[in-house]
Amino acid sequence: QMQLVESGGGLVQPGGSLRLSCAASGIIFGENVMGWYRQAPGKERELVATIASGRSTNYADSVKGRFTISRDNAKNTATLQMNNLKPEDTAVYYCTFRAFNGVAYWGKGTLVTVSS
Repeated sequence: QMQLVESGGGLVQPGGSLRLSCAASGIIFGENVMGWYRQAPGKERELVATIASGRSTNYADSVKGRFTISRDNAKNTATLQMNNLKPEDTAVYYCTFRAFNGVAYWGKGTLVTVSS
């Protein structure tokens, strides 16, 4: 059974930085995609960034140039480096893992609050 554990959320001032990490455990083989989604209060969950096992990446327009996603295939971890954070980045951030067969797994989420 796949498990995803996120870490790194917290409170940061506007313009600050945070790094989120996600560790995947379980039986992992084949091509897969790890990524981050977020959900702000009263809003739908939205894509932030994804990275395939081949390291191709995809970003939401709202975070391009500010966020960077990376992964370590040997350790089955994904990291989201978030710079120049804005109040509108405040949300619960969820790690996701989509296996080669299309099955998706989700972490429990970590809260990021951007406020002065």
